[in-house]
Amino acid sequence: MRILLALLLALPLAAGDKPNVLFISVDDLNDWIGALGGHPQAKTPNLDRLAAQSTIFTHAYTASPSCNPSRAALMSGIAPHVSGVYLNSQPWRPSPKLRNADTIPQHFRKNGYWVAGAGKIFHGRYPDPASWDVYWPDQQKNRPTDPLPEGRPLNTIPDTAHFDWGPVDAASGEMGDRQVADWISEQLGQEHEKPFFLACGIFRPHLPWYVPPKYFEPFPLDKIELPAFNSYDLDDLPAMGVERAGADRDHARVVKHGQWRQAVQGYLAAIYFADEQIGRVLDALDAGPNAADTIVVLWTDHGWHLGEKQHWRKFTLWEEATRTPLMWRVPKGVAPGLTAGTEAGVQVDRPVGLLDIYPTLIDLAGLSKNADLSGRSLSPLLADKSAKWDRPALATYGRQNHAIRTDRWRYIRYRDGGEELYDHSNDWMEWTNLAGDPQYRPVIVELRQWLPKQDAENVPLLQ
Repeated sequence: MRILLALLLALPLAAGDKPNVLFISVDDLNDWIGALGGHPQAKTPNLDRLAAQSTIFTHAYTASPSCNPSRAALMSGIAPHVSGVYLNSQPWRPSPKLRNADTIPQHFRKNGYWVAGAGKIFHGRYPDPASWDVYWPDQQKNRPTDPLPEGRPLNTIPDTAHFDWGPVDAASGEMGDRQVADWISEQLGQEHEKPFFLACGIFRPHLPWYVPPKYFEPFPLDKIELPAFNSYDLDDLPAMGVERAGADRDHARVVKHGQWRQAVQGYLAAIYFADEQIGRVLDALDAGPNAADTIVVLWTDHGWHLGEKQHWRKFTLWEEATRTPLMWRVPKGVAPGLTAGTEAGVQVDRPVGLLDIYPTLIDLAGLSKNADLSGRSLSPLLADKSAKWDRPALATYGRQNHAIRTDRWRYIRYRDGGEELYDHSNDWMEWTNLAGDPQYRPVIVELRQWLPKQDAENVPLLQ
């Protein structure tokens, strides 16, 4: 099968044909995959297989470390500081900049594609029926309901709502992500009259981490390794950084109730489950009639903390919450913008943004341009990982709070003027804030030039 796949991927499209796109999103997945080495116990054989077939960007960053603003930005191509969509509670279409924006699938439709999807692509409360020809389960309910265990919460933390983890007594086929993978696989097994843009939204490892027991079994609780941790990590942070960490909230409760290892186990189990569904989709593509002419791009909407900086969840401008996996598999001869295709197993270490996905897809598929996009095509780096790339990645969380990530530095500036600076050449966990050291003022002055010159007003909150 692997030899056959390699031969298929080497066959070029006929002149004038357009490539298909398989667009895979994974919710809340940080760098805990084998290909990125974020946790030594992570089991992600299918993500690692795709990485080995693809060009993987090892330093890709979200536009915002929160589901709705991240997805609104990625799918519209318009950054949060331009749209005014900064939080989960802000519907994105009412933004003056997004009201009439063409999303990625809309742009493909205008260029002659059949566009369809299943699972979580847009944030759940704000689906966008105008973007799709077909959506499963339907245009308003974008993902199936998962079975829930009895006796919630399963952990020992009281009043946790969905901040919970543990096995659910259900078969894999009852899980929403499995059903999404099945529906996507069915589409990949068919021949289509038009080129297709097919979006597959995998919900796990989003909370709660309820997956069948077999996905917990590879991670014995007494063997779980906790993330690297520094109890003095918050001592050199400005006030807004300390507030963002919220050490007296989730982390204090996790520690008090002895749930840190259980939580890490739950996250690893949810990743393992999600990886299996991604593998089903990739197997369906490779076994079907579309493997030779389909671009695969896989991304996650943002990262996730599991106790680093005494923080849990996303919602910060640090590395754990903003770094995401990003992979591209482009068969040779398929993409007008990259006729040689991507080279298997190549790692690109330059800092890039998920906002760069939209213009890259336009380039690769040879579509009409969209002048409103905030990002820049990654095609030069897909063709040559050493190509010139002089633009850092920008992440935003809340109005006037930004992080700049270069090859070496992370610079954070909050709306009250608080600053953080980390040197990733020797501080990959961001334990030492250098912003108060005068010798680094020239670095900060240099990095400040990449901050937005204007920040759009907030879009009204959901009433």
